[in-house]
Amino acid sequence: MQYRLIEIYTDGGCSGNPGPGGWAFTLNADGVFSTELSGAEKDTTNNKMELTAVIRALEYARNLGSEKIVVNTDSQYVRNGILSWVANWKRKGWRTADNKPVKNKEYWLELDNLVSLLNLQFNWVKGHNGVELNERCDTLVQLEIKRLKENEN
Repeated sequence: MQYRLIEIYTDGGCSGNPGPGGWAFTLNADGVFSTELSGAEKDTTNNKMELTAVIRALEYARNLGSEKIVVNTDSQYVRNGILSWVANWKRKGWRTADNKPVKNKEYWLELDNLVSLLNLQFNWVKGHNGVELNERCDTLVQLEIKRLKENEN
């Protein structure tokens, strides 16, 4: 089955930066199928978790099949990175404007590859502002971090 539209919300975060972190996404396909997934890592950063959330969501969506995928993220880092910075980094051999190596390059490579395979739109949503599915992702991230911390004790 090929869906017409898949809408995704993502979030990622850490307790401390670096520290234990979580990622989450919600996915709705044509209003007839929806799911949410989340995960955690012991020692990571906010940016890595934001990227992981989008990567995991797009991997999931790719397996479902869709004419168009809309990604809603509260991360300007992810949105700006994929929409403009990646092109410049690639031209400069994965170096930043000040000629330093791009941080989280392996994540950006994975995301860039997925973006090249899919018809995507990226939207920025203001975090902690009452956007229901963004808030749900934030809750899932916090639950993952809490679970990690409890398992360490």
